[in-house]
Amino acid sequence: MKEYLNNIEYMECVKDILNSGIFKKLDGYVQHGCTSTMEHSIDVSYTTYLVCKKLGLNYKSAARAALLHDFYLYDWHRPTKETGAFLHGFTHPYKAAKNAKKYFNITNKEASMIKTHMFPLTPIPPLSREGWVLTMADKSTSINEIIANMKNVHRAGEGTV
Repeated sequence: MKEYLNNIEYMECVKDILNSGIFKKLDGYVQHGCTSTMEHSIDVSYTTYLVCKKLGLNYKSAARAALLHDFYLYDWHRPTKETGAFLHGFTHPYKAAKNAKKYFNITNKEASMIKTHMFPLTPIPPLSREGWVLTMADKSTSINEIIANMKNVHRAGEGTV
């Protein structure tokens, strides 16, 4: 069982998002390797929550923004013609923030954290300490997912000649 499920305080911050059908759609999109966008978002959110709580920051807003940081609702691996998502790495934070405002009661600060999480690809850096934590949690989680996928691919190839 995932550790975050047993953290009552974390779950209280994000349960409305986690329980929503629209958020669960992210489980159908691959993020990095074999990791779904939903799993990636939860991992980033829980890491952001833990770090912000330890630092005495607004961990509730940080957890919610992190959970929605990749809430763009399309498969970024599909051709641009199908998704309409040109230059995904640069533009998806804005789409995610727009969707987060549409489907959930997020604050302007949370929207700002979502919009700036891809810095330096996005020109504006995070405007809050919580935003910086989210940005770093996203990068470290992504790197870990990519490395795990590379190891899985390598292991799968060991049995072939």
